[in-house]
Amino acid sequence: MPIHDHSRHEPGGRGGFWTSRSGVVLLAFLAMGGTLLFTEHRAHVLGILPFLFLLACPLLHMFGHGGHEGHSGQSQPSNHKGSDSGGSSATWDATKGGK
Repeated sequence: MPIHDHSRHEPGGRGGFWTSRSGVVLLAFLAMGGTLLFTEHRAHVLGILPFLFLLACPLLHMFGHGGHEGHSGQSQPSNHKGSDSGGSSATWDATKGGK
């Protein structure tokens, strides 16, 4: 069985790809490309930004709250003083038969 040298593969060595010369060059090219893309297409990106905020509202409501079902997991309202029997309740609990 051949013995392999795994010292190159162990973490904590000289650094990863992003700290090597080719990684730094790649990061520089990506930064230049991103800057050029932003400056050339800034009017398009900033023009659609208000519509992205409007689109974010229903998406956050659906995925952030779990749709209209997500509000039912909140804690039960505490009893107020003097309203411990028979009064109308602001919430309807299906597990208690609506009582």
